[in-house]
Amino acid sequence: MKRILLPAGGAVLATGLLASGLSGVAQADGDVSRDPMATSTSQAASVVSFWLASNGAALRRATQYTWDSKEVRKVVSKGGYSPDGRPGTTAPTGESKSTGRAQNVNLPKTIGKVFFVDGSGKLRWCSGTSIQSNYRNLVSTAAHCVYDTDSNKALLDRWVFVPGYYEGKAPWGIYVGKQAFTHYDFETYEDYDRDYAFVTVYNGIRFEGVKRVNRGDYGRFSGPKRAWGGSNYILVTRDAGRLGDNVGGQGFAWNQPTGKTVRTFGYPSAPHPDGNKPYSGVTPKHCYGKTTAKAVGAPWLKIEEHIGLKCAVTPGYDGGPWLLNYNNSKRLGYVNGTTSTFADQDGNDRIDYITSPYFDGETAAVYNAAKNVWSGKIVGPNGELYK
Repeated sequence: MKRILLPAGGAVLATGLLASGLSGVAQADGDVSRDPMATSTSQAASVVSFWLASNGAALRRATQYTWDSKEVRKVVSKGGYSPDGRPGTTAPTGESKSTGRAQNVNLPKTIGKVFFVDGSGKLRWCSGTSIQSNYRNLVSTAAHCVYDTDSNKALLDRWVFVPGYYEGKAPWGIYVGKQAFTHYDFETYEDYDRDYAFVTVYNGIRFEGVKRVNRGDYGRFSGPKRAWGGSNYILVTRDAGRLGDNVGGQGFAWNQPTGKTVRTFGYPSAPHPDGNKPYSGVTPKHCYGKTTAKAVGAPWLKIEEHIGLKCAVTPGYDGGPWLLNYNNSKRLGYVNGTTSTFADQDGNDRIDYITSPYFDGETAAVYNAAKNVWSGKIVGPNGELYK
């Protein structure tokens, strides 16, 4: 996928938090696009088998979804953003007690990588986070980490979320996407002012090994399995439970005022435009600071109302959350943005800013549509397909 660097001289809009419990969302449901992913347990089991075969080899081979660093264009400075309604928040879930003071940043348990296959068949990943929902089954990421804007396919294939991912390991399980919720303008027009997505996921799958079986046992087993090199294997798995029960879920905030502090998280990996590659994508990184003062306009991405933060990370970080009021001891805050694009504001071929759509009432309408949708289990107590 082509990702566009925002060049030197571009001013960027700021955001912050207004702590409010008001939920004044007056947006038409027509703003919301709903798209199925793995619609059955058999499809979901096939996705799990694809990623977990050969001890997670596909997970380890995947690379960050990146962008064309040569397409640097001039941005247009815009004015401040006016919220489209009252501010609102949804509280996070997770740690109920503080773990004590810490000098270093405690990374949230909720963050991880979203893996998928792009339109050219390449194994890719972005960043994402678990976010609070009624069924504790929701992931927040960027819309360009759900739709393949290069090939114009409807959805990226074999989509999963792996919280706490490290070197092919899935400590909290692997969560298969069931349904994607995005803004109509991104799905239809690739409007990057709406570059956010919320994806419902099935209960997680924990991988506990591989068992080689004969052809008959392979045919009778209904759970995740894989034929490889002339042999048949059953993937020994068990239900890991709901995403939010395992890692918690960040809160959600919209129509917030500008100029307050955020923490952002993600897995940067791509090199800077000058070829320097300071990040491996193996471990998550974070940025901290106040968002800046004015809006970025990038007509080629239909961007008019992004917000920005000084942060020298690289692609792979996209899809990761921007958290307001982050509690370092509880590792929880409020998602009020998601990394969308990367900017080189001083023109030295090094990324120094990241940008996000402004989360307004239309964002809340998409979130509210997603947060009430149930997903269910993939496997039963013996690793068989759940029915």
